[in-house]
Amino acid sequence: MIDADRCLKRIGYIGPTEPSLSTLKDLQKAFLLKVPFENLDIHIGQPIKLSSKHIYEKIVSKKRGGFCYECNILFCNLINGLGFHAEYLSARMVKGSVTGPEYDHMVILVNLEHDYLVDVGNGQSCREPLRIDGTNRAASEGYTYRVGTYGKGNALYYQQSDTAWTPRFIFTLAPRDLTEFSGMCHYHQTSPESVFTQRRLATIATTEGRVTLTDMRLTITKGEKIQERVLTSEEDYRKILKKHFGIEIDN
Repeated sequence: MIDADRCLKRIGYIGPTEPSLSTLKDLQKAFLLKVPFENLDIHIGQPIKLSSKHIYEKIVSKKRGGFCYECNILFCNLINGLGFHAEYLSARMVKGSVTGPEYDHMVILVNLEHDYLVDVGNGQSCREPLRIDGTNRAASEGYTYRVGTYGKGNALYYQQSDTAWTPRFIFTLAPRDLTEFSGMCHYHQTSPESVFTQRRLATIATTEGRVTLTDMRLTITKGEKIQERVLTSEEDYRKILKKHFGIEIDN
């Protein structure tokens, strides 16, 4: 289905590949530091297809990024190809009092000595595998994350400083088929109510923080330092895409 060696080269990974928690952590970190979360195809009229082959060509061969379905599909295919046991889960994003519909987001369940939640397609979020039983936490970019119960299901919770734990998304452990996400994938790239149709976005994790390009606003975060500037032309925009995200868009 995919060339694992080319995938590993794309994310700059040269470590062990045998299925283990340590390998999973390192693969997730490498992926997040090399593959941007981006929705640019939506704004150039290029349909996003839930096809493993199409996504592989886009992210690996063309060195692009993708949004949640694309990034998590490629990563799930990669780790399964390396001998892990991973499945797609449906998640529902939570924004204040509003919870998205089923298949609003895709995450990955990885079974090792314990079950782990993995997500490489959610922009600024958790960068490490989290145990489904909630017994470990991970911190990045000023937030701490853990998995906990939510009604009859589970949630990824986040917390900043001494604030209350807040659900980022909720999910169940029922394995899902790729085709089940097609409806919401279509919605997110066509509906005027989708956040992905309302603005261009590219964001990528760095070892010190994050670089984000939201329409013409560039934000570079290094620890607690934040630099922002507004780009003045499409030429400048394309230069920034290449410099910070490695993305080149055809005219």
